[in-house]
Amino acid sequence: MRPASDSAPTPWATGLTLTAFSLAATVVAVVAFGQVLARIHPILAIAVNLVAAAGSVPTLWAWIRVPVLRWFAAGVAAGIPIGWLVLLVS
Repeated sequence: MRPASDSAPTPWATGLTLTAFSLAATVVAVVAFGQVLARIHPILAIAVNLVAAAGSVPTLWAWIRVPVLRWFAAGVAAGIPIGWLVLLVS
């Protein structure tokens, strides 16, 4: 592990842009799949959303340790509950 003084500066602009993009894509995906599945059966939509969210946790946890992927993981982790809230409202 490198000391903090040797670290490169944090690319906030690029990172936050990637986070915003991954958040928006995740919200759109969760809402789109949730609405389609809710037309079939509401319990199916709930079950698939919970299984998909639980299945993404190990991948997101591994991505937190990779400097570039941690921004993407933050957007996905925030996008899932926001997508659920949008589904509840719609």
